[in-house]
Amino acid sequence: MPIDLEEIERALAEADCLADAASVEAALDRMADEITARLADANPVVYTVMNGGLILAGRILPRLPFPLEVGYLHATRYGHALKGARLDWRVRPTQDLRGRAVLVLDDILDEGRTLAAIIDYLKAEGARAVLSAVLVHKVHERKAYPGMRADFTGLDIADRFLFGCGMDYKGYWRNAPGIYAVKGL
Repeated sequence: MPIDLEEIERALAEADCLADAASVEAALDRMADEITARLADANPVVYTVMNGGLILAGRILPRLPFPLEVGYLHATRYGHALKGARLDWRVRPTQDLRGRAVLVLDDILDEGRTLAAIIDYLKAEGARAVLSAVLVHKVHERKAYPGMRADFTGLDIADRFLFGCGMDYKGYWRNAPGIYAVKGL
């Protein structure tokens, strides 16, 4: 079924902006400072969760003034759907993680099932420490584990269908500079 680009454009035009570009930049600066304080001397491997973590990685990695290795992995529960399904591993990590500190970058912590599965996998591969960083922590009580949070979080955002800054609406608007909520969802 072809995508209706008018509907995609309308989604942004009618969306509620929950965090503008300036708020996102401030959150990225704060996250980078916190990550640097914790990992500057750890020789970490930083994994970007594709596709959502791509925007966060591109914006936060230049803010980290210490040596690190970068890789990517691709595990998803959403695809183009509006609700999550089973975990789908598309690309697994390839670096030797034994004894390494690992930082996982992703766009959002919603229920946390995808992030929890990724962290468990990296620990099983021998990482000595696995930390997580997300731009958005979605505020609700449906977390995979009560009280679950990433180690580094940019913004706490209301429980709505979000897009922008890596999060997508039907595969589009990951590139939107702020964080938006679909009208009515």
